[in-house]
Amino acid sequence: MPSEKLPTGVAGIDRLLGGGLEPDGLTELYGEGGSGKTLLCLEAAVRVAFADRWVFYIDTEGVSVDRLEAIAAGHLDQVLRRLLLSTPKDLNEQGRAVARACALAREGRRPVGLLVLDSATFFYRLTLAAGSEDEGRLALGVELADLLATSLASHVPVLFTNQVWRNQRDGTLEPLGGSFVNHAAKTILRLDRLSGDRRRAVLVKHRSRPEAAAEFRITSTGLV
Repeated sequence: MPSEKLPTGVAGIDRLLGGGLEPDGLTELYGEGGSGKTLLCLEAAVRVAFADRWVFYIDTEGVSVDRLEAIAAGHLDQVLRRLLLSTPKDLNEQGRAVARACALAREGRRPVGLLVLDSATFFYRLTLAAGSEDEGRLALGVELADLLATSLASHVPVLFTNQVWRNQRDGTLEPLGGSFVNHAAKTILRLDRLSGDRRRAVLVKHRSRPEAAAEFRITSTGLV
């Protein structure tokens, strides 16, 4: 039964995490647009595919194929052979995509190395604007519970991204979904935009690591 952590391939972030993503829990990435959340997901996905394991990637916002190709460094075909990509168009489709990915991971017919949900809260945010927050919160809760159960049962790391809202009291950026999303995640990383191509990852929550931070850069070939 595998228990080793999954390195993301970004050295500073892996040091924060004590080696990489936990194999039996959810890791949440949150931050404003352009902070590097999707790029970090792609870095981890490419690394898993190169190890000849499957990645189930649920994309609600539109992954850049050019970015994926750049990170794959000329080996995009190798990545695509081990990448199962779902692109739901609404909250119901997202729920079905999560359920399907979890079922395939638990089935065990493929060597699955990573589940990604990017972004978990894109369609949830739309329910807030439409006045149907309860529906969105319930759906998101069911998805996170299914992902957590699958990770625990199959020892597959799960990485999900979260959007943010600005707290008017103190101006801070907070993750969407409130406490129930944060409780579901065993590990939480906040990604901050700095000047130019510089970014900062802050370890907000971890079961065994202290809060700490590391800087990285966004380049044409990924994160360094």
